[in-house]
Amino acid sequence: MASIARPPCDEAAILAGDCHRTATTNGPWILAAAILGSSMAFIDGSAVNVALAVLQSDLHATIADVQWVVEAYALFLAALLLIGGSLGDLFGRRKVFAFGVVIFSGASAWCGLAPNILQLIVARGLEGIGAALLIPGSLSLISANFTRAERGRAIGTWSGFTAITAAIGPVLGGWFTEHGSWRWVFFINLPVGLAVLWLALWKVPESSAGAEGQHFDWLGGLLATLGFGCIVFALIDAAPAAGAVGAIALMALFYWEARSSSPMVPLPLFRSSNFTGANLLTFFLYWAFSGVLFFFPLNLIQVQGYSATEAGAALLPVILTMFLLSRWSGGLLDRYGAKRPLVIGPLIAAAGLGLFARPGIGGAYWTTFFPAVLTLGLGMAISVAPLTTTVMNAVEQSYAGAASGINNAVSRIAGLLAVAVFGTLLTGVFQNALENRLDRLALAPAVRQSIEAQRYKLADAKTDDVRGRQAIKEAFVSGYRAVAWVAVGLALASSLSAAVLITDGTRPEQPKRDWDRQ
Repeated sequence: MASIARPPCDEAAILAGDCHRTATTNGPWILAAAILGSSMAFIDGSAVNVALAVLQSDLHATIADVQWVVEAYALFLAALLLIGGSLGDLFGRRKVFAFGVVIFSGASAWCGLAPNILQLIVARGLEGIGAALLIPGSLSLISANFTRAERGRAIGTWSGFTAITAAIGPVLGGWFTEHGSWRWVFFINLPVGLAVLWLALWKVPESSAGAEGQHFDWLGGLLATLGFGCIVFALIDAAPAAGAVGAIALMALFYWEARSSSPMVPLPLFRSSNFTGANLLTFFLYWAFSGVLFFFPLNLIQVQGYSATEAGAALLPVILTMFLLSRWSGGLLDRYGAKRPLVIGPLIAAAGLGLFARPGIGGAYWTTFFPAVLTLGLGMAISVAPLTTTVMNAVEQSYAGAASGINNAVSRIAGLLAVAVFGTLLTGVFQNALENRLDRLALAPAVRQSIEAQRYKLADAKTDDVRGRQAIKEAFVSGYRAVAWVAVGLALASSLSAAVLITDGTRPEQPKRDWDRQ
């Protein structure tokens, strides 16, 4: 997914865990390991997005290749995230967290050294596997080592520092790309990874869930990876047969999860209308959010003429607005309940997404894209805190960890599908618009043939003809506008999900699951 901001329910995942220690030892060191570990993934995800435009040109990649650079990472992270947490409970949280750091760091080095786009895509997939161990591991370190009385301050510190890393990620990625190389975006993970590994091995105590942690749904993870991977492949590479295989795998996943004694996704949780509504809202809203912001840096750099650093800085209003208004939006819960903010927040986000369709080519940032990113940030800020609370309140406390993990995974799956679906939409609109513009220009046959041979690069297509270059830019803007308007519809659907399914009443008692009776 476009990792511009942290997904929902990260803090909820920390609160849902159990601490079996009477007092926290090495608390600051444990918190530092968790913060640095999370920051590796947050910075990498947001920084890579800004580097994509230069990476595409340097490696002579098509837009499909660029999509796979993001999708390979997002696929394994989304599909294996829930299993990553279970592995920590089973084999030891520190051990699995450290293993994730090693995989992520090693894969980052491979990404930085990759000589071609294929190796970069494979390395990004390996990075996603490492992140699936590292991200839940960093959250579980806080849950397992801080008592409930200590967690409030620990979560506040963790949230503040990770928000800062999310903010500097795009700017850092842009600066590295502009003043050095896009490869530096990956190499920065190596010294950070070494520091995290040292903290984890020498300062963090080992912990596990013992007999309670004997839940490892490996078949569910395999089916999820196969299902979503085949569907994404079908969308990006126009392979209907792969889509059919993906659909069958997801149906098998649903069948398996409904009958497994230790499922990755406990389906009875969806009997709560609040839980179902919150996850539908998350799916639609983060699909819109991730899809529009994935193509935003490409628009700024390849069409609008921004530098990579300027493109990274252009995203700051979204991140800072979400961070600065998070405490205020949490206060809306006490005053209005969860439903009203969850209806209004996505509506404001929809307005912001619509503003992305307004600019053409050129113009000052403050009058073109700034209103869009600021409004989108406001809508997301209003939505996230009530969304997390709704997810946690929709289920019994014993299921809070599973509920928060599912919602977190839903947001990542939404981002995974957004890049694939919106990429197909943008490519189709771009090629049609480009064809129409080239017909009107009556360019020399050699010039037109050269442009058409590069049409799968979208705005990165090269030509010395001024009119041809303008046609390429205008065609990309047409495609981006189509993406923005579909995203508006998805944001409206998320608001409708809250209006129809979410209530402010007390949470219903969850029915006993089959594996509870055994």
